[in-house]
Amino acid sequence: MSEKDFADIGAAASETLLGPDDPAPFEIVNGDGGAPFVLLCDHAHNRIPASLGALGLQSADLERHVAYDIGAEACARYLSERCDAILVKANYSRLIIDPNRHPRSPTSIPKASEDLVIPGNHDLGPEAVALREATFFWPYHENVSQVLESFRAQNRVPALISIHSFTPAFLGFERPWHLGILWHRDDRIPGPLMKRLAAEPDICVGDNEPYSARSPEGYSVETHADNHGYPNVLIEIRQDLIDTPSGVTHWSALLARMLHEILADRTIFSVKRFDAHV
Repeated sequence: MSEKDFADIGAAASETLLGPDDPAPFEIVNGDGGAPFVLLCDHAHNRIPASLGALGLQSADLERHVAYDIGAEACARYLSERCDAILVKANYSRLIIDPNRHPRSPTSIPKASEDLVIPGNHDLGPEAVALREATFFWPYHENVSQVLESFRAQNRVPALISIHSFTPAFLGFERPWHLGILWHRDDRIPGPLMKRLAAEPDICVGDNEPYSARSPEGYSVETHADNHGYPNVLIEIRQDLIDTPSGVTHWSALLARMLHEILADRTIFSVKRFDAHV
């Protein structure tokens, strides 16, 4: 399906999936920010439009990690303000369609997540899937692309920093990491960031933990940064550390300080290609 096909479906989608009181599928915060990097928040919200009937779920289900990354939006907004950085965030729950999964992959529109069955995601035909992609997925990613292209139009190489959060425990395993630094082949930001975090007292930092950016599942950083040779990092913060305003401030301020130090090295901002097999 071509981009034009998606655009045509998107016009209908705005009428059938998003009502007049529903927000746009994405939001750009601090669009005139002067920082040399762009922030992403793929899983900022647990919002589901009325047209999808809460996907057959209870309101309590939508307060869980399965629906969004708890605390991630607050941290991303803090970093945007503190660092004067542009932030692009998705405005709807990943349960509708996950912005950080490849379209049409089995995890793009999950039928179940952890122990939760999602009735509204069963028995979707190709048109219903394409409609969700056109309504929620492609507009978000098209705007990420446009923001990054605006840097290139100014002859600047952007860095991309994606903010996520993870649960303190999974399947009975207590996760020891305070933060996880996810990266694939480009260690220009992850390397010095992990070194600084490891030097802090009482901080446990995960190198591609509790998830790995070397997994083929992730979409956003791979598509918008790795594939273009832009410096990048995906930062995961444990949710129990950022579920209060004071926690958000503490951990976001720490990251803001470290990112400021790392990105003061202007040699980072170049297009650098890596062997796909590394």
